[in-house]
Amino acid sequence: MILQTNSGPSSAPKLRRIVLTGFMGSGKSTVGPLLARRLGWRFIDLDDVIEAEAGAKIAELFARHGEAAFRDREQAAIARLAGGEAVVLALGGGAIERDETRALLLSDKSTLLVHLEVELATTLTRCRGTEETRPVLADEVNLSRRYERRLPLYRSAHVSIAADTLTPEELVEAILRAAELR
Repeated sequence: MILQTNSGPSSAPKLRRIVLTGFMGSGKSTVGPLLARRLGWRFIDLDDVIEAEAGAKIAELFARHGEAAFRDREQAAIARLAGGEAVVLALGGGAIERDETRALLLSDKSTLLVHLEVELATTLTRCRGTEETRPVLADEVNLSRRYERRLPLYRSAHVSIAADTLTPEELVEAILRAAELR
């Protein structure tokens, strides 16, 4: 189900990339490859790119350099990758917090920014057992605050889709329908 669309006029240029955003466990890394395959495009998981370039896991980068340094690295990678052609790009959950990132992704008429919206309970269920790579899961109060802070930012995307009860294939169909509406 599409919750909202914030799309502009239908005379927009041809869509060249779809960027997936949402809280952890929303399905970005699962749905992204399926969507890319359907479109005949490349799939890029931003976290994988950052880890490969840094030679370290995201959790290690946070621990060693702090969140601000990680967000700088993330912003640079997004700026570089967001201009790609025929790409489905999955962002990390916090990438949307940067004003520059939102502005970049929302202003490019050939980019569709899609928010996969899940309730916090869905995140907890889907991410159970990944606390080692996602230490924020151990602190539910902080996690809840983070979720509430980010939700309005995610909802500024061109499209928000309720992803709690949809299968990955149903999400792909919803995204494709949203892309046609734009």
